[in-house]
Amino acid sequence: MRIKKGFELRDVCGEKVVVATGIENADFSKLIALNESAAYLWQAVADADFDAQQLADLLCEAYDTMPDTALTDAKELLGVWQQNGLVE
Repeated sequence: MRIKKGFELRDVCGEKVVVATGIENADFSKLIALNESAAYLWQAVADADFDAQQLADLLCEAYDTMPDTALTDAKELLGVWQQNGLVE
């Protein structure tokens, strides 16, 4: 999986949000707010291929969390990103 071209993480009034840029995402009219850990993951994989296990590994490296919990959270986050068309 990879973050689709034309989506960027920005700081808007102290909130981390994903916004669409470029003509390929002209019909995307949402702002997707990310919490601290989701924003960390977005930045960590912004220019790379990744899967849920890699996201979970990153969570375990950065936060004090159990591997099973991290994988469950990573799968849930990835599902949200897929549902909103942020990854391909």
